[in-house]
Amino acid sequence: MTLRRFMSLVAMALLWTGSQIPVYLYGSIPPYIYQDIGGVDRWIWFVLGNLLALAGVCPFVGSLSDLIGRRYVALLGAALLVLGSVIATCAKSMNMFIAGTTIAGAAAGISELTALAVTSELAPTRKRGAYVAVLIFTIVPFVPSGFYAQMIAAHSSWRYCGIIICVWNGLALIITAVFYFPPPRPNSKGKSTQEILREIDYIGGFLSIVGMVLFMAGMQWGGYQYPWHSAHVLAPLIIGALFIVAFLFWEAYGAKCPMFPKRLKQDPRILSLTLLITFISGANFFSYLMFWPTQAFNVYGHDPAQVGLRVFPGGMAIMTGACVCLWLLSVFRGRNKELMIISCCLMTAGCGALACATPHNMDKLWGLLILGGLGIGGIVVPASIITTIICPDDLIATVSALTLAIRVIGGSVGYCAYYNVFLSKFVPNATKYIGGAMVELGITNVTYIGEAITLTGASLLEPLKAIPGLQNETAYQMVVAAGQLAYSESYKYVYLASIAAGGVSIIAACFLGDINKYMDEHVAVVIE
Repeated sequence: MTLRRFMSLVAMALLWTGSQIPVYLYGSIPPYIYQDIGGVDRWIWFVLGNLLALAGVCPFVGSLSDLIGRRYVALLGAALLVLGSVIATCAKSMNMFIAGTTIAGAAAGISELTALAVTSELAPTRKRGAYVAVLIFTIVPFVPSGFYAQMIAAHSSWRYCGIIICVWNGLALIITAVFYFPPPRPNSKGKSTQEILREIDYIGGFLSIVGMVLFMAGMQWGGYQYPWHSAHVLAPLIIGALFIVAFLFWEAYGAKCPMFPKRLKQDPRILSLTLLITFISGANFFSYLMFWPTQAFNVYGHDPAQVGLRVFPGGMAIMTGACVCLWLLSVFRGRNKELMIISCCLMTAGCGALACATPHNMDKLWGLLILGGLGIGGIVVPASIITTIICPDDLIATVSALTLAIRVIGGSVGYCAYYNVFLSKFVPNATKYIGGAMVELGITNVTYIGEAITLTGASLLEPLKAIPGLQNETAYQMVVAAGQLAYSESYKYVYLASIAAGGVSIIAACFLGDINKYMDEHVAVVIE
């Protein structure tokens, strides 16, 4: 362990953490953001744009990283994270904010997969899980991200969250530039720049990026901003699907140097089942990451300190689950089947049981949040490391990119499905409970009732007091309580829906093969 190797690992830890914190910080405070810059009707796209960009660039960047080396790809990721965060932090409109977070999403994909790939190749194969566990553990300072973001936004400005992101990723950029100098890639030794450029699968990159972005955009628009049968949804869905099919055919039959070489399939069963589990865990991970923080203030109150405390156990449990599972992969020299079965069971049980949440039983949810978080953490990153162990060492970034893209696509599909489930329940529940409370108060004006439902749906409670009849504190609190009940009755169907996906992941985990034969000692990559 030389100074340069140690500082290279520090740089990767900063890159890994920096790729995660934009969604963690911004995702905890949407109401503060759209209260300041507007965009209450489209704020969700700052999250979705981030995920779409991340999923879109990953496959192409992974193969590029394996071909030309990690250094310049890592520097590009860190620089784009700083650029995207600056744009988002300085935004005066929601459209500009979405543009910044989308750039940061593409950068996050580059940085996360590069950090995982570099750490994996710096470690001997049998210690790969332990090395990556330490990498994941560096997220500890940002486990209370929800608490930080809520307190900063409530008592100062949400833009200070962006300053934290910029400074952190700027530090990652500097340390990477100064200390990380890997040897030439085995794939590019003895080749000229022109020869390397000719081996890049440009057509595959174009088809995959366009296909995934269009398809996922159609998925997210459907049922949220536009009807499923509208041209605005069907056109990107169909065109994106055609591009994805074209990409698959191109990779199988047309590409001279495909983005995902056939050599990845050293163990097809383990690889395919691990990717299936990754897809499902991604769906539950992003639903857990995005739904619970909003539930924490929509159902249990908007006090920033309390909201921060409510989201803390989940974040800590996810990190703990990831670190423990990764460490056990090294300790047991495999045993991935048993670890995945346990993690899938914990994820399914913990997330599904959150359906019992009501506005009056927060004290009973702490254990369930920890249970679900441990399960999700035990899958999200360990599944990616399992695939790096069973693939050739010169394709580590390629397979890391594949698993990351699958996880994010699963997250986008899952979030889309779960959000549509939530929305289909919230509209009638809000009409029933909020409308019923206002009628009980003697307010029968349809416009006023509709305005109260709209404001509650946007988590903007203070403007409720401007509605005639709600200036009285007792009346106001009665409508707020009705809104909390409407939210509670709607969120539970999201968690019930997650049980089906979790059940599939448990079945898939039962058929995993063991990776013990791949856990022999290998020499780690030398930093020159």
